[in-house]
Amino acid sequence: MTLDIKICGLKTHEALDAALANKATHIGFVFFEKSPRHISLPQAVSLRDSVRGQAQVVTVTVDADNMLLDEIVYHVKPNLLQLHGLETPRRVVEIKNRYKLPIMKAFAISNKSNLQNIVPYHGIIDRILFDAKASKGAFQPGGNGVAFNWQVLDTLDREINYFLSGGLNANNIAEALRTTRAHGVDVSSGVETEPGVKDVDLINAFFSAVQKIRKKEDEV
Repeated sequence: MTLDIKICGLKTHEALDAALANKATHIGFVFFEKSPRHISLPQAVSLRDSVRGQAQVVTVTVDADNMLLDEIVYHVKPNLLQLHGLETPRRVVEIKNRYKLPIMKAFAISNKSNLQNIVPYHGIIDRILFDAKASKGAFQPGGNGVAFNWQVLDTLDREINYFLSGGLNANNIAEALRTTRAHGVDVSSGVETEPGVKDVDLINAFFSAVQKIRKKEDEV
């Protein structure tokens, strides 16, 4: 199985170059002012121009209005819109019809009952992202460096195309993939020295860990 790898919350060319050099399939830019990974439109455009088709560009928003989305889509020209808030199925349909772009919807997970939240979105969204549920009082819905119990995904249809997110890093990615068999992984805080500050060595280490997993699979 081909694994998609998304490095999210990029803000510098140095970190972007490291992600692209390691063949990241998706690059994420966060447009949410409460996040330490928030990026301005000019910054995102500059980084986007450097991608040059080497990866899919994903813009991450949280309950954004049309004014913000218009600006993002016009200037950044993303390949995929990631909605990380409480967007209803109706709102997702509105966004999809307005921009004609694929949608990835994030869902907060803490137990198996939370998986029922994806049902109303069947046939509407193009990909799913499962993230750990933020603790009470957290300022941001994702990127908190916390993993959820991956075993709650045991009952999920293996054909469902989803990204796994939440507290992933070089030390636990092997266990995460072994437990979930996710089609994609999304890492942000796991390649940072502090919130919002990506580290090239940590990015390299994450991809090295994934490569070791792939090598073992090829040997089986």
